[in-house]
Amino acid sequence: MNNSKGQDFFKDVLDVARLTPKGRVTSYGAIAKYLGAPKSSRMVGWAMNKAHQFPDVPAHRVVNRIGLLTGKMHFSPPELMEGRLKGEGITVVNDKIVEFKRYFWDPTDELEL
Repeated sequence: MNNSKGQDFFKDVLDVARLTPKGRVTSYGAIAKYLGAPKSSRMVGWAMNKAHQFPDVPAHRVVNRIGLLTGKMHFSPPELMEGRLKGEGITVVNDKIVEFKRYFWDPTDELEL
């Protein structure tokens, strides 16, 4: 997006992703909901696609609504996303987080606006 509002949204997405605790995961939709744009999970995904430009953004902790590692193709190599999650104690089988609800971190419940 070229407009400043879109850039602000992308910055806000990355800021929320930075707050995701080690050993926990969140989803595109949860971030969108927290930012007051519950139907914008796809835009959150677009923002996360650029997260590799910011080493302090733990993009590996952001997955889809059922725990699938849908963003793994943006890691080099793609297995890096799974490796980072496993390094934080999260089990992944067939590109899906095992016991997803156990590891899910909802910024709406955990953060104050």
